[in-house]
Amino acid sequence: MTAKDPVSTLPSDVHPDDALAYIQDRGVGALADRMGIEFTEFTRERAVATMPVEGNTQPIMLMHGGAYVVLGETLGSMHANLVAPEGTVAVGVDINATHTGSARTGRVTGTCVPIKLGRSIAVHEITIDNEDGQRCSTVRITNFYKQVSK
Repeated sequence: MTAKDPVSTLPSDVHPDDALAYIQDRGVGALADRMGIEFTEFTRERAVATMPVEGNTQPIMLMHGGAYVVLGETLGSMHANLVAPEGTVAVGVDINATHTGSARTGRVTGTCVPIKLGRSIAVHEITIDNEDGQRCSTVRITNFYKQVSK
């Protein structure tokens, strides 16, 4: 697998302490790029990323609920692949979000932590806060670990 392989988990030659640099080099996908998502932490324990409000709003200038979901899915799926069992790739099978606040300006920060890391599924919770530290959304994603075809 090469560093640009879109379905690879962290290559065996990349130390987990270098995971943030690896994904920053590899990229996290066209949609995440378009949304302005930037990873700031990526470890086996958690993943953190930010996203600008500007450009990701609904007509009344609040952050769009779907934007929160994109941030949550990006964090949860990337983390599930970081910790994926050897020979598997994580694919999302369920996601839900509860919006409890809003952001109008600045950046929001998503913090992703695993709830369950199993042999066949991973469940993550992502909390998304505005710059004032107010929670705007809580996202939960379940990923299934699918065997990679040789």
